[in-house]
Amino acid sequence: MPKVALHTLGCKVNYYDTEAIWQLFKRNGYERVEFSDQADVYVINTCTVTHEGDRKSRQMIRRAVRNNPDAVVAVTGCYAQIAPGEILGIEGVDLVVGNQYREQMLEWIEKVREEHHPYNAVAPILKQKEFEDMEVPVFAERTRASLKIEDGCNHFCTFCIIPYARGLVRSRKPESVVRQARRLADAGYHEIVLTGIHTGGYGEDLEDFTLADLLVELEKIGNLRRIRISSIEASEISDQLIEVLADSKKVCRHLHIPLQAGANEVLKRMNRHYTIEEYAEKLAKVRIALPDLAITSDIIVGFPGETDEQFMTTYDFVKAQAFAELHVFPYSPRVGTPAAKFTDAVPEEVKHGRVEKMIALSQELQHEYNRRFIHQVLEVIPEESEVRGGQLWLVGHADNYMKIEFPGDEKWLGEICAVRVTSPGTELSVGRIETVLTSVDVASLLG
Repeated sequence: MPKVALHTLGCKVNYYDTEAIWQLFKRNGYERVEFSDQADVYVINTCTVTHEGDRKSRQMIRRAVRNNPDAVVAVTGCYAQIAPGEILGIEGVDLVVGNQYREQMLEWIEKVREEHHPYNAVAPILKQKEFEDMEVPVFAERTRASLKIEDGCNHFCTFCIIPYARGLVRSRKPESVVRQARRLADAGYHEIVLTGIHTGGYGEDLEDFTLADLLVELEKIGNLRRIRISSIEASEISDQLIEVLADSKKVCRHLHIPLQAGANEVLKRMNRHYTIEEYAEKLAKVRIALPDLAITSDIIVGFPGETDEQFMTTYDFVKAQAFAELHVFPYSPRVGTPAAKFTDAVPEEVKHGRVEKMIALSQELQHEYNRRFIHQVLEVIPEESEVRGGQLWLVGHADNYMKIEFPGDEKWLGEICAVRVTSPGTELSVGRIETVLTSVDVASLLG
């Protein structure tokens, strides 16, 4: 039986794509092995959001070549889409496949073996109009399931390379999404995470069908308990969507709504599609729809031209909005984006100081949010376990994305547990089990 090893860098969408690629190999009789093991084929799914993503991608490519110089080394993902020639220049690389045509990967591999020379299977992504529908019926981690509903982005923020690596918005057909959601629920997954490069843009290329309409259809799946939206832009939170969120019994009390900057001048240079006033208005509305909602966000500090005053405006805005957690990034120029040509760069030491200050604020806000839930009972799906001091501890996420550990039993992994929060922390809180909730109506326990 031939062996394949896969490695993923980057976002949740990449992880979904890797699982879909594995299904192709599985159907063709391959055995999956660890990346450090000897394999006949190595697949590296790359990231190019930052220079660090490029570097790590190259590092993993070279590691695959060292693991087995006789293996076929195939590289896909965003770095592959953006720089196929650069990747083919790495000795030992046999195949580069961009962010389309991955369903043909095994055909390309056979072509490489027959012709004994590297192959470039990358095509212009901006011309791609159809969603590449690759289903994943089961995941290596059985606690939560990702469901990719969309690919691409139409926004072209000045700092972002992703539209050039992923193309324009391409939505998965609604019937395909619902069909896979039902299969995942039937397979025992209690939570489905809707993922995409630009999840909130779902439906932009469909006729009279939006993310709100999709949520209504998913709500009808009886044995599905939780629906999590991985990310959504403030400009895409419509009144219709807010109404659906308010009526839903399944959408998680957690929304990731990227901000990037809290100063209008910086947002304009970033080509973001909202002002801070509009952003704050949307947050106020969704908090009414979903009480105790955890709102997490992305912040880029040190964008070209960002002054100390503008950074502090962002800092104050973030504090006022009481986010539950932040993902903080120093600005990193990407060749091919408009911002890479901006000349008013912020010094690296200034960026570093701003990152530290914003991360400290994130930790403060995260602890403040988590403290609200002391003594409350939350639904937690345990994802991992660890033995400490002779006691087995389970760790998982509540519907509001609080990460909670509690003493438990291995058989509860992947189940829904009612857990009372006893000690709220920052990144990790502590609780105690009340009951295992699978197929049990526990509304009376919550709150």
